[in-house]
Amino acid sequence: MGKETALFEDDFGTEFEDVFGEGTIAGANDSAPADPFAGIETQPVQPVTEFSAKPVYSAAFPYMPNEPVGGDAMLPAISIKLFYEREETRALMQLCAQDRRMGRATVECIPGGIPAAVADLRANATPNLLMIESSAQASQVLHEIDTLAEHCDEHVKVLVIGAVNDITLYRQLVARGVSEYLVPPFQPLQIIRSISSLFADPSAPFLGKQISVVGAKGGVGASTIAHNLAWALAENTHVNTTLVDLDLSFGTTALDFNQDTPQTIADALLAPERADNSVIERLLTRATERLSLFTAPANINQIIDIPDESYATVIESVRRNVPYMVLDLPHAWSHWVRNMLIASDEVVIVCQPDLASLRNGKNMIDQLKGHRVNDHAPRLVLNMCGVPKRPEIPVKDFAAAIGVEPEIIVPFEPEVFGMAANNGQMISETSPTAKSSMAVDQLACALTGRAVQRAEKSFIKKLLGK
Repeated sequence: MGKETALFEDDFGTEFEDVFGEGTIAGANDSAPADPFAGIETQPVQPVTEFSAKPVYSAAFPYMPNEPVGGDAMLPAISIKLFYEREETRALMQLCAQDRRMGRATVECIPGGIPAAVADLRANATPNLLMIESSAQASQVLHEIDTLAEHCDEHVKVLVIGAVNDITLYRQLVARGVSEYLVPPFQPLQIIRSISSLFADPSAPFLGKQISVVGAKGGVGASTIAHNLAWALAENTHVNTTLVDLDLSFGTTALDFNQDTPQTIADALLAPERADNSVIERLLTRATERLSLFTAPANINQIIDIPDESYATVIESVRRNVPYMVLDLPHAWSHWVRNMLIASDEVVIVCQPDLASLRNGKNMIDQLKGHRVNDHAPRLVLNMCGVPKRPEIPVKDFAAAIGVEPEIIVPFEPEVFGMAANNGQMISETSPTAKSSMAVDQLACALTGRAVQRAEKSFIKKLLGK
């Protein structure tokens, strides 16, 4: 590569911020750092030779919060090599490697920074993603990148972890074909989502948020919570939502929404290779303008044995067509149920305040926490609380024993739920001001970050009782 166009130390000046002394790396749930480029006057970038003839990737500034609009996708089966300088960076990458989103990727961490990367690439094949860390000044970083480029394959993606928030350096790196540039402190999810964006499928970049609802034991009302939650998301927080009933033998979605659906989720699961956008759209039943239903067959005339891979294929196809998807999972523990829970962006576990729910719920939460280290803890819903004359574990004791504070507590209101069930409606339709309705709305708000927007009834509709 020619070096006559490279920028050197005098071109960058001394006004840069060394961020390597700002303490340890932030945790997964810390707030993202403020935009370091605010107020910085930019200058035109100088022309440079491209990074070993590689295409220039359009990379968003890595200092933004990087929150996805929808859900998070699994990374493909890629190889990642990190050449680090700081032990904190290695520890962060090891934490990322344990994340559910990187289950198919292989990660190798090697000390030594860019010089070690050059030495390694001389003797070994180039990985799919090359992550390199350098605390050097900008001119030296560019010089080392030029040297590294001589040993890289044409299609490798390069992510640089630097020490300075410098817009000119960032532009020079991108012009050389560097895919991404990050500056600590950052969070594990920022690293994972930055990597994910580099390998996103351009033909299907969007993936909706997957919310799985499961009961800690049978009869706790998990399906009722799932159905009312899907309704609250669609009608009260105004986001397009699809409810998927995966209890193939005993699902109640069609009954609860008073729908007669000749085609069900089983049709897609039995032929997952055909479940493209048009087929999914044909099989869905529209309950409202914003809510679609994927109902279950709900009969026992035939035992349906579905391969685990079929569930993942169909669910991913559904996610690519809607911002929010609620899964009504059966009370079972199999490979596909476990995998579906781990792969979800949010998990809701429904319990009653009794000993069986406590034991099963704790087992499930502990299991999921181990596989979802960078995700929000499973959200606990205590349902049917306050049943007359029934001994119950106090909420405070239940939360302390299970290790999670309840997201909502749904009171025992048989009249509200009974009326809704008999009418084929949701509780928010029949009794929007009931405590149960308001609790489910609160859960919907927590999952979306949006406020409830109830439509006011017209005067004529109030007179007609509609």
